[in-house]
Amino acid sequence: MGNIISCRGVEKIYRQGTVDVSALRGIDLDIDASDFATLSGPSGSGKTTLLSLIGGLDRPSKGEITVAGENIARLSKDALADLRLHKIGFVFQSYSLVPVLSAIENVEFILRLLEMPSAARHARAREVLSEVGLAGLENRRPSKLSGGQQQRVAVARALGPRPALVLADEPTANLDSKNAEDLIQLMAKLNETSGITFLIATHDPRVMVHARRHIELIDGRIVSDDRTQASAAA
Repeated sequence: MGNIISCRGVEKIYRQGTVDVSALRGIDLDIDASDFATLSGPSGSGKTTLLSLIGGLDRPSKGEITVAGENIARLSKDALADLRLHKIGFVFQSYSLVPVLSAIENVEFILRLLEMPSAARHARAREVLSEVGLAGLENRRPSKLSGGQQQRVAVARALGPRPALVLADEPTANLDSKNAEDLIQLMAKLNETSGITFLIATHDPRVMVHARRHIELIDGRIVSDDRTQASAAA
């Protein structure tokens, strides 16, 4: 299928006062299209930093990152924003929903940026909310939804533009066991049925049991990269 992500010699150095701190050190990584992979490792290992670089939210200090055939270091700000808008979906630990918008309006928000016509936008938002199990709750604001439901809205928002890649940063961290299991099974199903590539930063074993690939980082370096059969429960 080919790679949807390719990292070569990626380093990220942050300046803290007078000291340079290496968050990532020489990362070489390929992620196949339609893969379902996790990034694990202790706090400070570089998981979130790597996701941010792959998603074009930050730029590497050294090395190259290619996403969906585009070398993101060579893209202008506008071209990078266009890549994120059309090819990459983001799911954050904190949900990051707009509190004054309903579930369907939160999903439509990204579709507006794509200049999708109103009727098509509304239909697509309803479709993805149904896919994530929220049919009938489209008009509720985040404050009227449970944590698990809010995270499903966040997933629906990420899926709205039909991205090739979804990057998720600790998506189950604020969820109870049942909602966490439901969410990761939903992601695994979407990966299987739609071919969306998922790269998930997590230390949650409930997530890792469903993944086919496990990449572990320690101190900014990849220390293991294993492919396994996902759990039969997936």
